[in-house]
Amino acid sequence: MMSSSYKAAVIQMNSQTDLDENLEKAFNLIKEASENGALVAGLPENFAFLGGLSMRMERADEIAERIPQFLSKTAKDFGLYIMGGSYPVPTKEGKVYNHSTIYGPDGMKRSSYNKIHLFDVDLSEEESYRESDYVKAGKVEPVIYEDETIGDWGLSVCYDLRFPELYRILADRAQVLSVPSAFTYTTGQDHWKVLLKARAIENTSYIFAPAQTGTHGPNRKTWGHAMIIDPWGDIIANAGKEPGVAYGEIEPSKMKIVREKIPSLQHRRFQL
Repeated sequence: MMSSSYKAAVIQMNSQTDLDENLEKAFNLIKEASENGALVAGLPENFAFLGGLSMRMERADEIAERIPQFLSKTAKDFGLYIMGGSYPVPTKEGKVYNHSTIYGPDGMKRSSYNKIHLFDVDLSEEESYRESDYVKAGKVEPVIYEDETIGDWGLSVCYDLRFPELYRILADRAQVLSVPSAFTYTTGQDHWKVLLKARAIENTSYIFAPAQTGTHGPNRKTWGHAMIIDPWGDIIANAGKEPGVAYGEIEPSKMKIVREKIPSLQHRRFQL
């Protein structure tokens, strides 16, 4: 349980298929967050490489080797916590995990999570996704990182957002719910803000949601609007449509007040 307030930064990127260029952009945005006093900086889903799923598979070994080194060194260089978005990590079965991590100011990996819910949807005849063709679902159990400085964080990734039972379990122990994403433009314009606010309000928790934005290659477009939402459901940070950094204050006192006013977590009748 965190004891004092701190500034958090959600990073919004327009990642492409050039790994070096993506890492340089991520580094500069983390540097900007640090210079503006953020204690935590969060990267979006697939921040290091956002191409087609087959392209991601081809580069997965290289990405999985380089990203831990990048996150560790960058966190230590700037002396902050980094929620490392997500990136592909190869599995023995020939697929990859969609892997999210937290690194501490000492450069050590503190926690990690493999995305549970896989994005297999048909939005139209022209827009269809089959994440499960290449990605292996993680173990079905909540992942919570406990820290006296930044509080207890519940980890998730993008499509997990549509499954409220996960966040209900996380909220029993976490004050901040992390949702690094690359939400599609099609779904994002109607669902992104609504779902984020719902998860914050129903769990009286902070939502921390870095995001991808813009076009990625010829046929991929993401919604953007990286956000931090407080336990009352107020949007305290919104990055809009352009790449950049948005900031919000994480305040334990605000969470305490909201949970005292509306103790819905204590009024549950159905136990998961």
